[in-house]
Amino acid sequence: MPALEALEKAAELVGGDRAEAYGDIYQNHKNIAMLWNGYLCNIDELKPEDVANLMELMKIARRKTGEFNADNYVDGAGYSGVALECREQEDNFNQSLGFSEDS
Repeated sequence: MPALEALEKAAELVGGDRAEAYGDIYQNHKNIAMLWNGYLCNIDELKPEDVANLMELMKIARRKTGEFNADNYVDGAGYSGVALECREQEDNFNQSLGFSEDS
């Protein structure tokens, strides 16, 4: 897809379907920022689990504005599962190096 076509499609989505689905752009992103700021307040370095948790928070913020969209709930549950897998892999890796969950 040529760059210009991608930009035109993005502009169409932001002003059309996405605006209807997620409500006011500013309020939606303000909600996301507030949730992410709360989550990140005590984190020095992001891990894969944190990324999945932040994506789940984005879905939660989207539930608050715009029209009802069941996908936001399904996607949120999906990100929760991804976070779980990431955490388990991180724990398994740390255990293989001889670190406990408490270290």
